[in-house]
Amino acid sequence: MQERKVGIVAITVLNRENYARVNEILHQFADVILGRMGLPVKERQISIISVLVDGTTDEIGALTGKLGQIEGVKVKATLLKV
Repeated sequence: MQERKVGIVAITVLNRENYARVNEILHQFADVILGRMGLPVKERQISIISVLVDGTTDEIGALTGKLGQIEGVKVKATLLKV
């Protein structure tokens, strides 16, 4: 059994046209998401989403990998062993 980790995934959406796809993927991974907060930065035409996650490295990696494949989306994760 894989060890579970807790962390934060930071998502920057540079193109609001892709926001629906980002939400769709987050919905697919709802079982590892503890909470999320999204803020639009209107002056810069971007949105920043922080997602608190609790899952295995494989689960979180699958989430960040799918998000990172979307054009105009940047993803960074910070994870802790608990």
